[in-house]
Amino acid sequence: MFLHLGGDVVVLKKDIIAILDTRTKQSGITREFIDIAKDEGFIQSISNQEKEKSLVITTKEIYVSPISCTTLKKRSENILETQDEK
Repeated sequence: MFLHLGGDVVVLKKDIIAILDTRTKQSGITREFIDIAKDEGFIQSISNQEKEKSLVITTKEIYVSPISCTTLKKRSENILETQDEK
């Protein structure tokens, strides 16, 4: 199934490795990881800088989303419930 991350971006759920709150960028190791990913061209920003709420790490890219981790988790669970009902 797919998960809508904001804007026009939808990713396959199976490709998602982690969803992090943007506050984790304060950690040194996370900041270093994000800086390297940015230098390598793996960062895709879906929102402007003041509306960043989560980092969605996939097998191909890292998305900076305006949607909170909690909301993305709920969306993911709703997809599962919908599938189970079929």
